[in-house]
Amino acid sequence: MTRKPSDPVVRAWTRLVRAQQYVLGAVEGDLKAAGYPPLVWYDVLLELTRAPQGRLRPFEIEKETLLTQYNLSRLLDRLEKQGLVARAPCEADGRGQWVIVTKAGRALQALMWDVYAQAIQRHVGDKLDDKSAQSLGEWLGRLTE
Repeated sequence: MTRKPSDPVVRAWTRLVRAQQYVLGAVEGDLKAAGYPPLVWYDVLLELTRAPQGRLRPFEIEKETLLTQYNLSRLLDRLEKQGLVARAPCEADGRGQWVIVTKAGRALQALMWDVYAQAIQRHVGDKLDDKSAQSLGEWLGRLTE
């Protein structure tokens, strides 16, 4: 027999989904209003700037960003066309490649962070004190453990 969720669990789920959609939409709107590309560009550039030597294999980017291979491949094409990343063969795997963040990619990621940080503060930080944010983070962490 399959157990069904209680009303409080369904209500929590609904609020979680709505909050995620609302806040993400608001952050995306702030980036767009500032003339920046979508948040997913920032996410990929951030992972690359954090990586040793500023490079990752595509499967590593997929893992960190939760993008599908198809969507990531198309996004990397756009980032490369804009001069934000470069691709190079992987020495250890003749079929593989590295995705390397360029100086322009690092600069865009840093510029986007200024707007992104303000958006996080406006849409989340201004609505939660640090204690509440800490608790929320811990509760949400349970869902991904």
